[in-house]
Amino acid sequence: MTTTIQLGAGLGLKPEHYLSARNSSADIWYEVHSENYLMAGGPRREWLAAIRQQHAISLHGVSLSLAADAAPDPALLLRLRALVDDINPALISEHLAWSQWDGAYYPDLLPVPRTSHVLRRLIDNINRTQDALGRQISLENPTHYLYMPEHQWDEIDFLQEVSQATGCGLLLDINNVWLSAHNLGFDAALWLESFPADRLTEIHLAGFSSDEGGSHLLIDSHDSPISEDIWALYQRLIQRVGARPTLIERDDKLPEFVVLLQEQQRAQRILKTYGGHP
Repeated sequence: MTTTIQLGAGLGLKPEHYLSARNSSADIWYEVHSENYLMAGGPRREWLAAIRQQHAISLHGVSLSLAADAAPDPALLLRLRALVDDINPALISEHLAWSQWDGAYYPDLLPVPRTSHVLRRLIDNINRTQDALGRQISLENPTHYLYMPEHQWDEIDFLQEVSQATGCGLLLDINNVWLSAHNLGFDAALWLESFPADRLTEIHLAGFSSDEGGSHLLIDSHDSPISEDIWALYQRLIQRVGARPTLIERDDKLPEFVVLLQEQQRAQRILKTYGGHP
């Protein structure tokens, strides 16, 4: 079984909200993108350290490229380990995706076919990462836009196999599930019913947008309020699995801090009412 952290609902932390975050209620935790804080010093590290004195922090990475054709960059892992040792995050997570291939870097989180070959490579890269950090990480399920005929594994079976083989946790992004269900034509609620509760370490909730190019695709844009459909799926999940650390993600078109706080408090009420969170 994966490690369970006793956290309620948290918010993605942006520099625009530093003062509000620092002065917020102590029961809120914050997530930051690791890559924005890998420098040895400077203003960002100073204000992150100040917030860390009063709030738990989660590190969410976007550049380890765990599903790539090569091991994670050793220099990047060393810098990430220094950040982990400095702030002692409550949670560390990364994506089931790749951004580097054959020595080239692509500024996106790109998908891979769920093959046994990819499975072995992903397991090796997660083990390397956890060994380098001295900590468990969690792996986030991706958003799907197109079906890959190369898939050999069911998605949930694939995630569970990776988690059991490495001891990593699973970060369940419900927004990603909802978008993938719409884009590929499956039932999001049934998918979530099969997700392994014993591997679940964290949940993400976010908003989305429609493809402006005229297709029917929904895009994982993190630039709008959480939809009522996703709130309903979240409540149903918490009723089944119990309270889990839950993050409100907002990366673009940032509203005032108080608006995000309203979504955080809504998630907190669900955790308390349906998940038994104190």
